[in-house]
Order: sequence, then structure tokens, then C-alpha cells
Amino acid sequence: MLVPLLVGAAVAVALGAYGRMHQPTGIAVNVAGFSSPQAVKVWLGTGAAFFAVVQLLSALAMWGRLGGFSPSWAGGLHRWSGRVAFLLTVPVAVHCLYALGFADYDLRTLLHSLLGCLFFGVFTMKMLALPKRGLAGWVLPVVGGLVFTVLMGIWVTSSLWYFTTFGVGT
Repeated sequence: MLVPLLVGAAVAVALGAYGRMHQPTGIAVNVAGFSSPQAVKVWLGTGAAFFAVVQLLSALAMWGRLGGFSPSWAGGLHRWSGRVAFLLTVPVAVHCLYALGFADYDLRTLLHSLLGCLFFGVFTMKMLALPKRGLAGWVLPVVGGLVFTVLMGIWVTSSLWYFTTFGVGT
């Protein structure tokens, strides 16, 4: 686990350093049907959070932690919901890093920036740990739980904040 941990830490630090040193452009691509680039990020982030919850539930089902409910399709659902969740985070991260940079002008934005960098570091660690044989049985659930927790922290400091500040329909 040392190599996945070190590579994940390097990814998190590299993203934070880039976000801090890069001069934010303020420019982002908007998607038709949304009122602003920020609304696009909020809804893509909400989609990622939704699929992260599917990830959690499907993992619990795969390991028989839902009262014995363990359908054969839980593994496939887990893999595909994870792929979709991750793909939804990529344009959000690109926009955040390129257009906004690493923000620390208040506690919410500082936490959001730190969690964003941490998410991609922990995700990298999880992906590198998955094919490793002989890991202790607790490693993947703990790392997966950390990925989930960090993504929910990102959602709370961005999408939930946006919805409670500006409303859902914007």
C-alpha cells in the first residue's frame, strides 16, 4: 500500500500546487440548458454525489451488509456507478483548477479546495490498490469510505451551499 499511498499523495499535492500557482482565468465552458458555469458544476457534482451513494449501497450489497440482500448484479452496478461518478467529477475539477484556482478566501472555499485535491489523491490510491493481492480485508472498504466521505464533503461545500444560497432552480 505504500506505493498507492505515495502516488495518491503526489496527485493531491500536485493538484493543490497547480491550483495555487496557476493564474485563474475566470473562463469556463458553459453547457446549454444551464444558467451559468457554476450551475453546471453544481449539477455535475450532485450527479457525482448521487452515484457515490449508489457506490456505497452497492458495496454494502456486495459484502452482504444490507440484511442479506446481495444480488449478483451489485458488482457491476458498483463498477459502473463509480465510473460515472468519477467522469462527472472531471469537468468540475478542470473548471475549478483552470478557471478558479485554489481558493482560500473563507473557510468554506478553503475546505472545498483541500477536499477537491484530496479526493483525486485518495481516488488514485484506491484505483492503484484495487488490483493488489493480499491486502488486509479492511483496506478497500476504508479507502473506498474515505473516497465517499471526501466527495460528500466536496458536495456539501459546493452544491449544497449553492442550493441553500441561490436555490435549486438556478
